[in-house]
Amino acid sequence: MINTSREMAIAIAKAASDKKARDIVIMGMNGLTIAADYFIVCSANTATQVRAIADSIEEELDNEKIMFLHKEGYREGEWVLLDYGDCVAQVFMQESREFYSLERLWSDAEFTAYED
Repeated sequence: MINTSREMAIAIAKAASDKKARDIVIMGMNGLTIAADYFIVCSANTATQVRAIADSIEEELDNEKIMFLHKEGYREGEWVLLDYGDCVAQVFMQESREFYSLERLWSDAEFTAYED
C-alpha cells in the first residue's frame, strides 16, 4: 500500500524498471517547486518502449487506486509525462532527455538513482 509521496515515487521507479527503463532518477523537489514533491525521470530506447514504461507505471498505480491527473505525449512516444500530483513521472527517449536536460535544469534537487 502506498501511503506517502516517497513510496509513490519508488513505486513509479520500480514500474519503470520492470519495463527496462534506463537511468532512473528520483528527484526530490521539496522547496524547489510547488508542482510536485518528486520528479521521476527515466529513459527508453524506442517510442514503443516509452509507451510500455508509461503503461507499466499507470497499471501499477491503478492497482493502488491512484489515478493520474494528467497525461501528455503518449501518442508521439518521445516524452510521456504522467502527473500524479505529488509525483510526476517523465519517460523520455534518450535524445529528448538530453535535449530537455531536466537534471541540469533542476540541479538543486536531491537526486537518487533508482536501482532495482
